[in-house]
Amino acid sequence: MSRKPAPAALDFPLADGVLALAAGFALLVRSRVLLVADAHFGYEDVMGGGGALPLWSTAEMTASIAIAARRNAVSEIVFLGDVIHGSRMSGGATAVVAGALHELRGAAALTFVAGNHEGRSRGAAILGSTVERCERDGWLLLHGDKPDRAGVRTVIGHLHPSLHMGGGATAPAFLGSERIVVVPALTPYSSGLDVLSDECIAALAPWDVRRADLHVVAATNERVFPFGTLSKLHAALRQPARRPASGFRPRRRLEPS
Repeated sequence: MSRKPAPAALDFPLADGVLALAAGFALLVRSRVLLVADAHFGYEDVMGGGGALPLWSTAEMTASIAIAARRNAVSEIVFLGDVIHGSRMSGGATAVVAGALHELRGAAALTFVAGNHEGRSRGAAILGSTVERCERDGWLLLHGDKPDRAGVRTVIGHLHPSLHMGGGATAPAFLGSERIVVVPALTPYSSGLDVLSDECIAALAPWDVRRADLHVVAATNERVFPFGTLSKLHAALRQPARRPASGFRPRRRLEPS
């Protein structure tokens, strides 16, 4: 599989049978399973102490998931953990989140992998039945906080990977190899873990991958942007900027529109 940068597209192959999609979703091609990571539904209610803030992100994320499900004719939506931000929600927030999930069940079957934010209850009062892991198309689907079955091809969430571009700007980013695929967080409230950081590669140590094994695909709501291998991107972006020997800075060239 190519590890070189490529033009922006609606999707891009992360590994055998796994596509990165616009808006930060992944698709298991053979079984038409949409993978959603770290939605953190109910974030505003949990962080605002119950009912203090409107749950605007729940409606926005639900609409985004529904669009991706229809566009890709999926048969199932698997949430890779941290479906909810916490199990202690107000009654109003619980009803909103439950309604959103009911709406999504009209588009496809739903499977919830429990994450660390579901807590000891595993979110049962809101999500109903959850699983600790599941397998689809030869891939083990986990949240990622508790690595499992070394050597098995695995898709996780949990890390909230993102590409930090300076000036406070970030973009959700996939990390993909034939051994591990990391799906970015759907929640709009997380700037994410910088894929170029040592902390990110350390978090992936249980899967025994190197920067050269992983390729980076950033996502916006409309497109995905393949950046090639993490090792080459890391080398390119971590190099100090060179200044001309004269001490003058080069003038920025403006391209005609």
